[in-house]
Parts: sequence; C-alpha cells; structure tokens
Amino acid sequence: MESTLKRTWAEIDLDALEHNYRTLRAHVGENVKFLGVVKADAYGHGAIPYSRLLEELGADYLAVSSLDEAMELRANEIHLPILILGYTPADQVGNLIDLHVTQAVTTPEAAKAYSAEAVRHGGTLKVHMKLDTGMSRVGFLCQGDHFAQAVADVTEACRLPGFDVEGVFTHFAVSDEPDKPESVEYTRHQLDLFRRTFEAVEANWGRKFAIHHCSNTGATALWPEAWMDMIRPGLLQYGCGEFAGQLGLKPVMTLKTTVSIIKNYDPGTTVSYGRTFKADRPIRMGVVPYGYADGFFRSLSNRCRMMTDYGPAPQCGRICMDMCMIDLTDLPEVKEGDEVEIFGNRISVNEVAALANTISYEITCAVSKRVPRVFIRHGKVVDRELMLRF
Repeated sequence: MESTLKRTWAEIDLDALEHNYRTLRAHVGENVKFLGVVKADAYGHGAIPYSRLLEELGADYLAVSSLDEAMELRANEIHLPILILGYTPADQVGNLIDLHVTQAVTTPEAAKAYSAEAVRHGGTLKVHMKLDTGMSRVGFLCQGDHFAQAVADVTEACRLPGFDVEGVFTHFAVSDEPDKPESVEYTRHQLDLFRRTFEAVEANWGRKFAIHHCSNTGATALWPEAWMDMIRPGLLQYGCGEFAGQLGLKPVMTLKTTVSIIKNYDPGTTVSYGRTFKADRPIRMGVVPYGYADGFFRSLSNRCRMMTDYGPAPQCGRICMDMCMIDLTDLPEVKEGDEVEIFGNRISVNEVAALANTISYEITCAVSKRVPRVFIRHGKVVDRELMLRF
C-alpha cells in the first residue's frame, strides 16, 4: 500500500547510484569485481531497487548480513550471487543451498557443522573463508602465535565434503584513517597478514581461491593494493562519507519533510520538552513532522539545521517523537506546506553525523520504516516503498 501523506519521506536517486557504481568501477579498473553491500536494507536506501539496478548494470556479487536478508532478495527475483557476511545457523544450510546463497565460514566448528549439513542435505554449499587479521570480531584468528593454527584450520575447512570453496576475505579496522600513521601501519599489517595466510593455505590445499577480497569503503578509496579480485564498498557506493566527494560520488538519499504549522511567539517563550530553548526576540516558529520515531536523533536537539528553498533554518527545542521545531524568523518567504531538506544535496549527511558524534552509516540506517522511500530515475518516480503492514 502507498502512503497518501506528504509528511516525511526519503527520495532515492537511482541515477546517482548508477553514477556512483560506474565511477567506482572506473576507479578500480575493469578486472576487479564489484560486490554491492546491501545489508540493512542497503543502509536504509532500499535493498530491492538497488540490487535490481546493480544486476542491470553488471555487478558481480551482493552481500547481506543474514539469511532473512538473502531470502528477501531471492523472493524479489534478484539472481546475482549473494554472500552472507554474518552468522547462519547450521540447520539452515539446506535453505542456503536451495537458494544458491554463499555463506561466510568463520570458525572450524562452523565449518564442520555446515559441511555435515550440506552432506546430509545432499548438496554443495558455496562458501567464503573469513580470516580475522585484526578486526577482532569474526573469522579464523590469524594474528601472532595463532598463524600456524589458522592456516591448518582453514586448510582443513577447505577440504571438507559438501563445500564449494570460492573465496577468502578479511575486514579492515582502520583503512579509512589515512591521517593517522598508526592506522596506516595497522592496515598494512592486516593486508600483509591476509596475504600471507591465504597464500599459506593455498600452498597446503594445492588450490587457489577464485576470489580474494578485503576492500571495504576505506580500502576502496585509498588502498589500490587491497583491491585484489573484488571490492566491497559499503556506504561509499551511496555517496556518503568523507571519501565520496574526493571520488566524485553523489549522495543517493535526500530526506525531506514539510512545514506543517507556522506560529509566532513573543520573546521569552520556551519551546518543547524541558524548555531548553527560549526565544530572545519575537520568533516565527515552524513545526515539521520529523522526530526521533522517524530516525531523528534526540541528541541533535538545538544543534542542527534544515534547508528551505530560502536558506537554512536552525532546529529549536528538544526533538519530539513525531515532530520538531525550526526557526523561520529570518525566512519570511517560507510558508506552510513548503518542503524542507533534512539532509541530501544541500545539507550533507556527513554534517548531520558529525553533529550527532556518529558516522553517516548510523544516520541513513536509522531512517525508520514509517518513512516512505520514493525511487527516482531519469527524473521520474519509478517505485515507492512503505514498510508498514496494512
């Protein structure tokens, strides 16, 4: 069902997505595969429309966090290879095989459990081996005294029955921090350890992995030696983050709302919960239907701004669940019903993230399910999503 309300909505520019994809492909060269990370509903941008576009454009792989996310893609006739980066219970191996979904293998125990289930199911599970080279999260632990055991464990996992071992990968912790010498050194250490580990496994196994990949957003932007066989940029493909501008990428999501009410207040009037804002002059205050239930962090209260067609409007008072207030005193042309940009082309999501002391990823992922997504291509609305049940 389509919302009939022009309240708060996210416009997803599919032309910008296409531009970003082509720009990143040109950046890394035609011999490097492209994996589109579409977990968390494509970082809030809409996994289904984006995946369809990537398939149309000739991408090589998709990545999600869970089997449920992979099932959603398959149910919507997305045929690209899909890699699950996160945990899948072993009793779901049959579903993985039936849906032609690739699973990350992160421990010797998981490898044995997946193998046994694949054999029991009578099929073959495509897998990528995940190496922990310093992220200290998931993967076969390779650091220091664990190196030899990791090589032995991964080699054994590669030889298990019921597996089609396609790839090996790792994840960088600080590849996006080029201004910190210790971070550059750590990324170089991770890259070297990754290479030494998979080369040792390949020597023992007697085969080579078809796909070696480790380039997240930071490495895609800054570390050509890490591109290897495939890149897997995250937020970078959506035109967000500090490297997007450097690479000529465009923001894909523009979050908009409307001015629902305008009221005039006397000096001394306090606004919203806690009375944290007090007018020091006659003030013309607009109310917009955008609050923390829509994904607007309450910590941004009295700290951020929104963009009207006539200039920026400071946000005033505590952000409420369903609405907030903006100061229109110096913008007399703004009237009720006018559109207001929360972030997008005129106010960068990076600016909003910095004010909230967080990262752009969290801002786009936080845009809630009650905010409709409107997908635009060639200047026309081609799809809409509203993730509410009717």
